[in-house]
Amino acid sequence: MLEIFTAMFPQASLYTIFYDQQKTRQRFNNTTIKTSFLDFKLSRDNHRWFIPLMPRAIESLDLGNQYDLIISIGASYARGISYQAPTKHLHYCFTPLRYAWEDRYIPPQIKNFNFLTRPLRNYLKQWDFKVAQKPDKILTISDYISKRIRKCYGRSAEILHPPLNTKIFYLDSHIRKQNYFLAAGRLLHYKKFDLVIKAFNKLKLPLKIVGQGPEADRLKKLATSPKIEFLGFVKSDDQMRRLYAGARAFIFPQVEDFGLVAVEAQACGTPVIAFAQGGALDIVNHGQNGLLFAQQTPECLAYTVKEFSNYKFDAKVINQSVERFAVRNFKLALVKHLKKLQKS
Repeated sequence: MLEIFTAMFPQASLYTIFYDQQKTRQRFNNTTIKTSFLDFKLSRDNHRWFIPLMPRAIESLDLGNQYDLIISIGASYARGISYQAPTKHLHYCFTPLRYAWEDRYIPPQIKNFNFLTRPLRNYLKQWDFKVAQKPDKILTISDYISKRIRKCYGRSAEILHPPLNTKIFYLDSHIRKQNYFLAAGRLLHYKKFDLVIKAFNKLKLPLKIVGQGPEADRLKKLATSPKIEFLGFVKSDDQMRRLYAGARAFIFPQVEDFGLVAVEAQACGTPVIAFAQGGALDIVNHGQNGLLFAQQTPECLAYTVKEFSNYKFDAKVINQSVERFAVRNFKLALVKHLKKLQKS
């Protein structure tokens, strides 16, 4: 997404708390990048240690009144950038600051020390609320997050769904459907891979899991079915596209802010079996491009996977259902929002 913004505004400078050229695969070498006092190797490699300093770090980047427009993008600190009138500010909000507002994003091992983290979370929540009042306009990624913004910030936010790269993820008639189901993402506790594994332990159906993360070892121990396969991190976009396209269905069990992996799977003609909360409701039309299951339990997921065989899905219909998320539509919608802001 950031690449799309920098391509749309090639003369714009990019301000960020810290920047790692290698971790961003040198994608922004032609962009003027300005960073905060936290931009050093220790913080780049261990950024969570420096969370208490991040509000101060972003505020230290003072843009004054040198710009007509500031676009801030992100799920955390970008909206706190400093500037002066008459600059206008458009904020594209992925979510209110997660670990300040939602318990489910806090790792279980840290929850045991809630009495230590509570003061920091309260500070971050107050700061996040304050800076969220600054932007002249807020856009967000889904109806689910629009409602959270209303609840947390008391502000309205119009929906601009994240862009889908249809040059990478598309319907490929050369790839045949195989017998496996697919799940993909970072192996984190709130992504609910454990729920998928428990369901497929009982179903005894082939399941491929793509991704890596701190939950990897625990999840591998949890998998008792020999038909569950861990593929680790897939570096190649082409390989990921083939995995999406070859799957009978993509499993999406978590409550997600949006769910771009589900959209990518659908772009490849693969239906999505998703938990009926969060961003999935913007993506999955039950019976048309996937199925929704009502309870976030292995039993409910397993039942829905069994029901899946009673449906006939059309790969072309599924692919066409996500055309609305294509990059070109994202750009056109963004320009319209900017023109409205300019006139206001």
